[in-house]
Amino acid sequence: MKNTIRQSERETESERSTRQSNERACAECGSEDLVKSSDQGELVCEDCGLIVEKSNIDRGPEWRAFNHSERQSKSRVGAPTTQTMHDKGLTTQIDWKDKDAYGRSISSKKRSQMHRLRKWQERIRTKDAGERNLQFALSEIDRMASALGVPRSVREVASVIYRRALKEDLIRGRSIEGVATGCLYAACRQEGIPRSLSEVAEVSRVERKEIGRTYRYVSQELGLEMRPVDPKKYVPRFCSELGLNEEVQAKTNEIIDTTAEEGLLSGKSPTGYAAAAIYAASLLCNEKKTQREVADVAQVTEVTIRNRYQEQIEAMNIE
Repeated sequence: MKNTIRQSERETESERSTRQSNERACAECGSEDLVKSSDQGELVCEDCGLIVEKSNIDRGPEWRAFNHSERQSKSRVGAPTTQTMHDKGLTTQIDWKDKDAYGRSISSKKRSQMHRLRKWQERIRTKDAGERNLQFALSEIDRMASALGVPRSVREVASVIYRRALKEDLIRGRSIEGVATGCLYAACRQEGIPRSLSEVAEVSRVERKEIGRTYRYVSQELGLEMRPVDPKKYVPRFCSELGLNEEVQAKTNEIIDTTAEEGLLSGKSPTGYAAAAIYAASLLCNEKKTQREVADVAQVTEVTIRNRYQEQIEAMNIE
């Protein structure tokens, strides 16, 4: 009964505030179209933009900063938690600069003491073999992701997948580098970042066959939903590396869409299919590139490009 009364009172208050805002008019233009902004809590005139009422609470810091360095020096909070570090970034770190709070160099006695403290700090951050395993794997994921040039979101997803694999005990009997690389490839697939298995194998310390085998095992055991890779996602990067213009990109996408409707894409490698479409589009747009140039960029063989190219040309009835 009390809850019903409180709810009716809240409804009455909201109706009252809405009625009051509707009854009020803008002092500048006389308009009654007043809206309440969701971010600042201000009553604003829709016609002229005048702030009629400003009763919001400032939830920001009490200090002011005028540039990034000043904001960083005054901030009293640390970095947000991240899955890319084994401790999620919650533990403390001792800076490697041998200077005090005022920026002055410390004595040799204090320097040796700080060196011992750093050493013990690094040791106690990983208390068991599982954390050491995780620390090494996440550092490998970060290294390979940097070499591939993928965004931060892919590193976060790859770290989450590896943590799940470690929790499900899928690492046993497999190399840490292989599982970490397989998780990174799975993250690229999930986030829609076009990176082929050969590109991932180039920055990894394990062979391509092991990466593919580990990737299939992890994705199957964790139930990861992987959609087939769209060849059109490789087109902008390949065309950029080949120095082709937007006309060739548009023609390539048209070739892929047309031939995919004919069912030619089924069972084909997306990188080879995209490379053949780029080669065909470059010929049609008089921006000729050799099969060797396209094959080197897409990391496929010239035979693959010739076979896919013939199929695509026949499907589009181009002489």
